[in-house]
Amino acid sequence: MAKKKSFPLRINQEIYDMVQKWADDDFRSVNAQIEYLLREQLKQAGRLKPEKEK
Repeated sequence: MAKKKSFPLRINQEIYDMVQKWADDDFRSVNAQIEYLLREQLKQAGRLKPEKEK
């Protein structure tokens, strides 16, 4: 498993509330939802290396 990096994030309350609702709908925490969204955008932009097969 990759090492996790912690950092503070300042985010508009309205955006946070929308992400919270989306996370609830997907049975994720807000943190996991933000990580998921970032990972998906990195894939779409071609900036994320493919994961090694196990």
